[in-house]
Parts: sequence; C-alpha cells; structure tokens
Amino acid sequence: MSYVPVRRVVTGHDGRGKAVVLADGEPPVIVRSTVQAGLAFHEIWNTAAMPAPIEPAFDEPTLGRTDTAPPKNGTVIRIVDLPPEGPDGPRLDQGQARELFAAVGLAENAEHHKAGRHPLMHRTESIDYGIVLSGEIVLLLDDSEVHLKQGDVVVQRGTIHAWTNRTDTICRMAFILTDGRFASELALAVERWDAKTGA
Repeated sequence: MSYVPVRRVVTGHDGRGKAVVLADGEPPVIVRSTVQAGLAFHEIWNTAAMPAPIEPAFDEPTLGRTDTAPPKNGTVIRIVDLPPEGPDGPRLDQGQARELFAAVGLAENAEHHKAGRHPLMHRTESIDYGIVLSGEIVLLLDDSEVHLKQGDVVVQRGTIHAWTNRTDTICRMAFILTDGRFASELALAVERWDAKTGA
C-alpha cells in the first residue's frame, strides 16, 4: 500500500463571527520512526483544558508537542500508520524500543517489556478511542489478544497494551485520547500486577 496523505480541515470564525476554514491540508506535525520503517504519527489536534476554549483564530497546538498521552485535562487526536511487523512483532532490541518510546513521550514505558510479549507494550492514564480506518491489527493485552478489522472501535481504559500488524499492508488507525485518572484501588491493583509480572 502506498502512502496516503492525511488531510486535516480546521474551522473557525472571521472577525464578524462567520464560520470559515482556517486550515486545510496535511497536519504540520508528522512523527516518523527511525527504528520502525512506516510507523507514523499524524498529530491532528490537542486541547489542554476542559472545557476547551474556542478562540476566533488558533495557535497551532501540535507544534512542539508530540507526547502520546493527552495534556492534563486535555485531549489528543492523531492518525497512526502501523506498518507490517510479521507474526512475532517488530525486531527491536530494548535500546531501539527505548528510542522509539522517547520519541513519542513514553520513555517510562520502555520498562514495561515482558518476556515473550511485544517490545512496545505501553500504558497511558487515559481513556482512548481507537478506530481502525483501514487494514487489520491485533490488540495485545497482558496475556490475551483481539483481532480488529476496518470499522472496529476499541475503548482503551488505561490498560497496558501493544498493537501488532501481522498482515502485509499498513493499518491506519484514528486515536482520540482523553485525560484520565486511575481510581485509587485500581492504581494499587495495577501496581501490584505490574510488580508480579515484571512489567
């Protein structure tokens, strides 16, 4: 599958309050991996408050911010291209996984690796909506997996996970992340589980 550009249309208002298009084209921030060819994060938009202020114009919110997790009290939307990895996931050593995580603001997740699991297992303290736009993908959790096809939607609730593409074409997904907080009893249970399993 050849690369298909992502088009982002941003609306706003002119000085009279009339609805207008303020931006139309590829998003200005696209993060590409140097250690996994074909992996690309198209940063569409983010907000850093709730409710989010709606100004007449806008300062580009994606510039200078490529963290995977949303800002405190905020949201992120991005389109991610997940390249084919083969049946056993990407061939990344721990250093390469650490480098990839650092590039997308998830450096602490490099320590979540479990023997025999995908090297890019990670977690964000957020509620995420993952929508398969094209292709197929497998969602990996602690010791289970779910096969997803075009049109399927995942509601990810702070779980440790990885995405693995076992096909021969890129899978494109839309992700909408909203800031969240673990309930205190769940935070303790997760911490105990991670300690027990070595994540």
